[in-house]
Amino acid sequence: MERDFSLSGLTELQKDLLVVAKKKLPKEQKKIMRKVGNKARRYVVKKAKASVKKKTGNYHKGFKRGKVFDGDGGETVVRVFNSAPHAHLIEYGHEQIVNDQSVGFTPGKHVMEKGIREFDDSGDYENMLSDWIDDMLRSSKL
Repeated sequence: MERDFSLSGLTELQKDLLVVAKKKLPKEQKKIMRKVGNKARRYVVKKAKASVKKKTGNYHKGFKRGKVFDGDGGETVVRVFNSAPHAHLIEYGHEQIVNDQSVGFTPGKHVMEKGIREFDDSGDYENMLSDWIDDMLRSSKL
């Protein structure tokens, strides 16, 4: 129930600068990735509030941004997840059981997938990273 980001909207120069920034300024890069993760979490929460009308439990309060870490391919990754114990049931669907008998299936809402896709399509990620790269170049840190 987590989603990673892709670098589709950045130019080759910006991608090269991100690699340099990762080596020279790892703390700065983690800081911007935390901001990106927070922004993505807001998109997911907005999608969850629109999709899931029932306000039982702590589902809407359970969305969190995880720690920034290096992924398997060497890229920097931040996760968005839901810590509510019933989040997976809303996300992927579940069987309805009455008196130990299955009476139907409730399909999943796929809130995380839709929210992260909306965040990817918005271009906010690329804009935030390109603005950060520009600031690093202006301040002569890169």
